[in-house]
Amino acid sequence: MQQHMPHADDFAAFVGLDWANAKHDICLQTADADSREFHILQHKPEAIDEWVRTLRQRFQGKPIAIALELDKGPIVAALQKYDGLVLFPINPLTLARYREAFATSRAKDDPSDAQLQLELLLKHRDKLKRLQPQSAEMRALAQLVEDRRTLVNDKVRLLNRLTSALKNYYPQPLEWFRDKDTALFCDFLERWPTLKAAQLARRSTLERFFLEHHVRYTEVIDQRLQAIKSAMSLTSDEGIILPKRLLVQALISQLRSVRQALERFDEAIAERAHSHPDFALFDTLPGAGVVFAPRLLVAFGEQRERFRNAAELQQYAGIAPVTERSGKKHWVHWRWQCPTFLRQTFVEWAAQTVNKSFWAGAFYSQQRAKGCSHQAALRALAFKWIRILYRCWVTRTPYNEAAYLRALERRGSPLLQQFATPK
Repeated sequence: MQQHMPHADDFAAFVGLDWANAKHDICLQTADADSREFHILQHKPEAIDEWVRTLRQRFQGKPIAIALELDKGPIVAALQKYDGLVLFPINPLTLARYREAFATSRAKDDPSDAQLQLELLLKHRDKLKRLQPQSAEMRALAQLVEDRRTLVNDKVRLLNRLTSALKNYYPQPLEWFRDKDTALFCDFLERWPTLKAAQLARRSTLERFFLEHHVRYTEVIDQRLQAIKSAMSLTSDEGIILPKRLLVQALISQLRSVRQALERFDEAIAERAHSHPDFALFDTLPGAGVVFAPRLLVAFGEQRERFRNAAELQQYAGIAPVTERSGKKHWVHWRWQCPTFLRQTFVEWAAQTVNKSFWAGAFYSQQRAKGCSHQAALRALAFKWIRILYRCWVTRTPYNEAAYLRALERRGSPLLQQFATPK
């Protein structure tokens, strides 16, 4: 992997790469010529290796600049293992606007995305940042927290499908158990997938089951046993019960697998996050906890030169508002072209701080009083939090709620003028 940034004049060739799942369009121009070469690169390790080997032989191992609309993914991972290839990720929004300027006719001879990327690389290289991967540990942590979120989404979908299936023939467990994402709920349905099966079970068997699942309150057990005994079947139609029972059992099996996977992910995330020297900056944040502290660590990363100021991070995360004007009209919205998971991290954590931080709760209430929606108020809160956390991150100083409130008082913040500071 490259350890230094070659000077512009050091590049022997420039490449625009338009990626796809099965193949990639390549547009190449050498440093000493204006003509361009086009070909298709198959997305196979052997094909990629042969292409890179050919480039190395042709250009005698000199650095080659490659522009592409990605900063991670299979093709990025494949190219990063080769010395001499310098990758320049291009923001999809930037490319889209450049495409509009170049390709207005929608004709067959309009420039391809590979050509447009090459144009950007050649003409605006000073505006592009070289891809500088973080450490393997940080990249692993980043992938772990993102994949964990995917598993959580899978779990939610499974729970929704399970709830829907039970409502068709066996709705009582939805009332008997407050929490559905538990071993107690899964094990009960797996053992007694119908009301008839539960009612045929011996009282002693049911009592032992609840005790083994750490239900210690006799009143709770008695209430559930009475509810099982007195419950009335929603339907006796085997045309409904049989298929839905099989579906419930299948969903329970999947849900159990996802829950076990989440446990393994949580262990791996905790191990890597706690070993990072910056973790302490995020671990003590209000509402961060075991889920958001690692996600916030990943959001900032370990390369402090990555963002010149908080505004750059706000824009990159899609938190900074975007104002558009047309004639006398204007409207404000948030940036659509941004890393979605990054934006979710800041907004979801901001929601946690509403009840964990005095000033955050006050600010949220203030925004709501102004007529902002719940989501708009959270985005505004996330915007403020990024500014605060950026300074903590740059200076390696843990956040201090009391110190921040004192700073607000010294500045005569209108926020604290409306809300009394706690004693």
